[in-house]
Amino acid sequence: LRAKKRRRDRLIRLARGRPGWAFGFADEVWFSRLAQPALHAWTAGEPLRLGMHAAGRDDPEPKALACYGLWLPGPERMLLRFVAGRPVSGVTRAFLAWVADRLAAEGVRVLALVWDNAPWHVSREVRAWIVAHNRRVKAAGTGCRLLVCRLPSKSPWLNPIEPRWAHGKRAVAEPDRKLTGQELRQRLCDHYRCPLVEPLAQQAA
Repeated sequence: LRAKKRRRDRLIRLARGRPGWAFGFADEVWFSRLAQPALHAWTAGEPLRLGMHAAGRDDPEPKALACYGLWLPGPERMLLRFVAGRPVSGVTRAFLAWVADRLAAEGVRVLALVWDNAPWHVSREVRAWIVAHNRRVKAAGTGCRLLVCRLPSKSPWLNPIEPRWAHGKRAVAEPDRKLTGQELRQRLCDHYRCPLVEPLAQQAA
């Protein structure tokens, strides 16, 4: 655990000290349309508790929305992409490609990316894609390479994107009614001050 934390910290220092480099923390989360986040409020009687919204048999939308995020501490910026389905290797490749293209357009040449050991992060498919992507960038002399650092297992406190997920869930909570998927996506993008773009779909291998 300590060795991996030291590697993470060395990578962050390296990214901070080089022009054209950036570092960020990535993760995925589910935002529920039904469950309410834990909130604390001053009340005269018992503590305030938000109830769970009913699913409804005529509701065609999913109960929760999956989302990929990249937190960039330098500019204090969040990049979000919602998922049409759930996080898998093919969607992860699509997210990484989108992040790399977006940062390259901003002049970033290397992204030091910190994330955990989720199966869709460490799969052979994703690791092979990162290697091939970096080779293409090096050969072309343009683009944003990805330098990946994996966190130790079961160590969410080492990823500062985690508390930001919790803050977002509390900020967009709606006590009176169930939000539609579009409303929830828009509220979250407004909270994180990022544009709402189309959901990610799995790429062909």
